[in-house]
Amino acid sequence: MAKKRTKSIMNLPNKITLARIFMSILIIVILVLPFDMIGLKNDTFVLINEKLVFDTKYFVAGILFIIASLTDFFDGWLARKYGLVTDFGKMIDAIADKVLVNSVLILLASSGHIHPIIPVIVVVRDSVVNSIKMIAGSKGKVVAAIKSGKIKTACLMTGIVLTLFNNMPFELWNIWVSDFLLFVAAILSIYSGIQYYLINKDLIFEE
Repeated sequence: MAKKRTKSIMNLPNKITLARIFMSILIIVILVLPFDMIGLKNDTFVLINEKLVFDTKYFVAGILFIIASLTDFFDGWLARKYGLVTDFGKMIDAIADKVLVNSVLILLASSGHIHPIIPVIVVVRDSVVNSIKMIAGSKGKVVAAIKSGKIKTACLMTGIVLTLFNNMPFELWNIWVSDFLLFVAAILSIYSGIQYYLINKDLIFEE
């Protein structure tokens, strides 16, 4: 019986989710690893009249981030399409999302690529929303995703990718789309967090 349960938990969507966690850890290692100090070469390369300058490790991290982000769509789609949704899958999916996005935001802030307030707002908002979802779950209710939260996620993911790619190709015209999207994501984080609270405040204070 235990063997059968293990098989159901380790279905394809959940394996894809676990792969996202592995890629997230790989991205963290790439961004944190001091290549020069350990004798490895970390080149930069230039495209189009020296206006697009790429750091190799950020470029590689950006490619991996895109792939990992795509798995976030496919694991959920497969789970719903083939009836493979599990409690383990829901838990590990939420963990994978936070490991991928929040860790990269923190590392980009620590390296001076983005303002530190961005990850602070996002992490605090996630903590509040997750607490609301936990309270709802303990009362047998589900907190549905809201539109502002989905838009926030889209802006956040796109902004991170552009930052890792040095704002390519908008850097050519000196348009800081990456910073703008991350700023919008921060504002929407606050807004959606307040929305989650207002929608569920009766549930939160329900005896």
